[in-house]
Order: sequence, then structure tokens, then C-alpha cells
Amino acid sequence: MPEVEKNRERFDSANEERAVVKSNKGLSEGTIREISDEKDEPQWMLEKRLRAFRHFQQRPVPGWGPDLSDLEIDEITPFLKADEGREKSDWDDVPDDIRGTFEDLGIPEAEREALAGVGGQYESEVVYQNLKEQWEEKGVIFCDMDTAVQEHEDLVKEYFMSKCVPPEDNKFSALHGAVWSGGSFVYVPEGVEVEIPVQAYFRMNSKGMGQFEHTLIIAEENSKIHYIEGCSAPQYTRNNLHAGCVEVFVKEDAHVQYSTVQNWSKNTYNLNTKRSLVDRNGTMEWVSGSMGSKVTMLYPSTHLQGKGAKDNHVTIAFAGEGQNIDTGAKVIHDAPDTKSTIESKSISQEGGRTNYRGLVRVTDRADRSQVSVECDAMMFDAESTSDTEPYVEIQNNDVDMAHEATVGSIGDEEIYYLTSRGIEEEEAKEMIVRGFIEPIAKELPLEYAMELNRLIELEMEGSLG
Repeated sequence: MPEVEKNRERFDSANEERAVVKSNKGLSEGTIREISDEKDEPQWMLEKRLRAFRHFQQRPVPGWGPDLSDLEIDEITPFLKADEGREKSDWDDVPDDIRGTFEDLGIPEAEREALAGVGGQYESEVVYQNLKEQWEEKGVIFCDMDTAVQEHEDLVKEYFMSKCVPPEDNKFSALHGAVWSGGSFVYVPEGVEVEIPVQAYFRMNSKGMGQFEHTLIIAEENSKIHYIEGCSAPQYTRNNLHAGCVEVFVKEDAHVQYSTVQNWSKNTYNLNTKRSLVDRNGTMEWVSGSMGSKVTMLYPSTHLQGKGAKDNHVTIAFAGEGQNIDTGAKVIHDAPDTKSTIESKSISQEGGRTNYRGLVRVTDRADRSQVSVECDAMMFDAESTSDTEPYVEIQNNDVDMAHEATVGSIGDEEIYYLTSRGIEEEEAKEMIVRGFIEPIAKELPLEYAMELNRLIELEMEGSLG
């Protein structure tokens, strides 16, 4: 893989806050009504927001998993609009400071060289959105969710937080349902294969922000799409909150890959809900790299509801000092001949904590299902921790189930072998880590595999030896 430059500045530099609309801190019915009114939403969406808000008020903060006691939601600003007007389809029309941020992150260049379309969200709203004409002509829709509510209302009303992730699913999905803003709407017609990926990039710039983008993907029968999600935020002393939601509908014989490279700052709570429903002979693939946040709780879930449906999870988590990265996967086998594979890699250093938290359930309807779970953890020092908490529930006797878990540290023998051949110790450890995450990186397009390796090297820089 080509050498990559180690430079954190493009992620950590922040612009001066710009706000044409900014809500008060915390949550109230008045704030929710103001957000809905600002977006000129139909009445049914406002009612859905208010129902979600009432549920959020009733649900306690989860008592399991990472400690969330320092997350003060009443101090979070749930909505900030940075620019007037709708999203732009030409980067030259985006305000200079915002465009400069995305240029530093390499998004326009990636769009020119490797993507079918790009959406760029800054704070609470999408500021740039574009899909190449060849895909528009085939009926593909790739727009921000606020536009989708206005222009594709029937589809959004049918699918939005009703069939896949209801607001009642958990406290943070309820929070999301109340104050969601921005995100992506992707619709791929029957028989259409989008041959190169589309990407959305979500950037939080202001301190004390909450970002609540919603992603809704509908892949009709015998279609194919690869969606890439990138995320980052600068470092502040005040906590930020990211509580997005992803809903993916994979119809018969369709194929969806959802790839994520997240690099939130170490003052960000990343509390996402992601789920897919997969019909007969459909395939869902989740590929994700989670790092950079203070706390992450992220467990992409797939419901295999059609005969022959398949699911594949490939994930990497990286935790350094003061970080708790709690990730995993959930798969429900609810039809015959379904198949799932989960491959999880985690790395912890300088007292960081990683945890794999997984669930596989095979119902009595899922005859001849196949399940494979593999969890590998690597630790750099005695202060770091890594746990594996798989939960498997089998309600069917006709199942092929395999599970493997390993935990270890970088051994002195491996380091000695490489350093004896003239390789510096830090580079030797980086080489071992790159080999460890290679199964993850190979699932990404080259540019994003490089990005994942760059982020891992940035996390490790100056902390080894």
C-alpha cells in the first residue's frame, strides 16, 4: 500500500462558528417545533418528532456498556444551520471556509476521481449534494433527507423510522427521531447497479454540538449500491454528541455495502443506531472503522427476513488513552438458508478500552442457516483492556455455527525479528498493526483503505516505543 502522510491538522482544525439559525441548548417541545418549522416539514413529520421526544423523556440512559454520566444532553445544541438556502451542487457555490474544510479532507478530489456522487454535511444540514448524470438518468436518487421529505414524501413516509428503526427502539434512537437533521436518501431502482460508490461526509465544527443525520437507503430488486460514510470533528474541551440513524432496505436479490471510516474527536460521544432488513437472496455488507471518539456505542444490525439472505460484518475498533470503544454486530436469522459472517478486530493502547458486544439469533424458521463469528483483539500494554461479549441464541437444530475469539499483545519476538532487520521499532509495530487490520482494509476501495491506515498511524504516532 502506498505511503501515507501523517497529518492530523486537517481533522482537528476548526473554523470560526457561523450560524444563520441556532437552537437553544437542550431539548424541549418548542425547540423541536422550531426545527420542523425551519424545514417547512409536513404535519406527519412533526407529529413523528413529538412522539419520539415523549418516548425519549420516558426512557432512562442505558445502564449497561460505557459510562455516559458525563454526557449532559441539556448542554448540547441540537440544531445549527451554517448557511442560507438549500444545498449546492457546485463546490464553488459553497462558502469559502466550509468548502476549504471539505477540500482539506479531500472530499472534492475523491468525488472527481472515484465516486458516483457526494453529499457533504456541515453541522446540522447538507451544504453540498451531487450525483453524476449517468446515474440520474437511470433513476437513481441521491439527495439529502430534508429534500427527500419534500420531493419524495411518499417513499419517506413509508420507510422513515417505521419498518426498520422505530424511535422506541432505544433512548438515542428516540432522541434522533425528535431532532434529526440532514443525512442522505438513496433510492436505487430495480435492476440498476451503481458501479462506483457514493459518499456522504459528516462534519461537526462547533463545540457543544449535536449531529443527528439520518440515512435511508432503499435498494430495489436486483440492484446494487456501495455507500461510504465519513465523519470527523475538531477537538474541544466541551463534549459533542453524534446520534445518527441508518436504515437500509435490501430487496430481493439486491446488494448493499455500507462502509464507514469514523474519526470523531476525543470529546465526542458517538451513539449511533444502524439496521438493515434483507429480503430473499439479498446481501448486506457492513464495513466499519471506529476510532477517535471519547465513547462509541455502535452495533450495526441486520434482520435476514428472506430465504437465502446474507449478511457480512467486517469491523475494526481502535481505543487510546481515555477512550471506550464499544462496538459489535447483531444478526437475526429469521428465514431458511440464511448466512452471516462477523469478523471483528480491535486494538487498544495507553489504557484504552475496546469491547466486542454481539448478538446472533437464529429462529425456528431459519433452517439450514450458517453463522460464523471471529473476534480478535490486540493490546499494546498492560493498562489497556479488551473484552468480548458474544451472545448466541439458537432456536433451531439445523444450524451450522462457528465462533472463534483471540486476545493478545504485540510480542517481543515479532518486534525483535523486524528491528533486527533494520526497521525502527515504531515502524515495526505499525507494520504488525497493518497486517492485523488488512482483512478490513481490503474490503474498502483503495483511497479509503489508505485513509483507514492513515488514521490508525495517527492514533499510534508518538505513543510507541
